[in-house]
Amino acid sequence: MFKGIGGIGSLLRQAGQISSKMEGLNDELRSRRATGSAGGGMVEVEVNGLVEVLRCRIDPALVAQGDTEMLEDLVVGATNQAVGKAKQIHAECLKSMTGGLELPGLSDAMNKFFGGSASAEAFAEDKDLPESTSSE
Repeated sequence: MFKGIGGIGSLLRQAGQISSKMEGLNDELRSRRATGSAGGGMVEVEVNGLVEVLRCRIDPALVAQGDTEMLEDLVVGATNQAVGKAKQIHAECLKSMTGGLELPGLSDAMNKFFGGSASAEAFAEDKDLPESTSSE
């Protein structure tokens, strides 16, 4: 009658361990950095592994040109590049946290997070991801 209780206890311990690993993962992602650039480096955007924008640098010469539409396009391009790199960092951290284990539903969740990108496919298929930018 009480055979399943030991299994439940084990599941609860594992849930606690996973929760603690997720907190550590958030700290790790908060400290990792990714930079995107556009316009030959005239616009740079820096994000962390949680995909929070930390900095946007625009070359004053670009602002002086007064071409608002071009400037907006460059900011969007640099931001998208930085976000893509941050998602790669996120996938790398999750992959290392799970130790390569295939967890039920994780591939679907990663596809939703990445929007079906190459990073999600690499994570799901346990392939090496492209080199990402990280520092500090």
